[in-house]
Amino acid sequence: MSFQKIAPDVKLGKDAKVYDFVNLYGCEVGDRTKIGTFVEVQKGAKIGADCKVSSHTFICEGVTIEDGVFVGHNVSFINDKFPRSTNPNGAMQTEADWKVVPTLVKKGASIGTSTTVLCGVTIGENAIVGAGSVVTKDVPPNTVVAGVPARIIRKL
Repeated sequence: MSFQKIAPDVKLGKDAKVYDFVNLYGCEVGDRTKIGTFVEVQKGAKIGADCKVSSHTFICEGVTIEDGVFVGHNVSFINDKFPRSTNPNGAMQTEADWKVVPTLVKKGASIGTSTTVLCGVTIGENAIVGAGSVVTKDVPPNTVVAGVPARIIRKL
């Protein structure tokens, strides 16, 4: 028995592996990519080929992850800089009331466990984000960043 929710509008690549308790809808997952248990990938998110997305991760609308990226356990992406539940008049917000702010993770990057990635940033090619970091600004290619907020530790 499988406990997966993969909507019919998901573009699932060849030999992609999706574990149990996963929720995928309106997204793209590349060839040979592995999606761990308890992961949600929202509509409009794109994950490239040969990626590994570890358990308990949240990839929201507006996130693009290129090929060969490692995403550690419990990583959260954010797509709204000023989230609100309701409008000033008290009515619940709808999709028309806010704008998705895109985020890009470039080829070969690695994102450590329990990292939070704010919207509007680019994590550069082959960059490494240390566990527990909060990424608030662009990460240059071939660098290691860590901390809250994430800062450059060294070049690779």
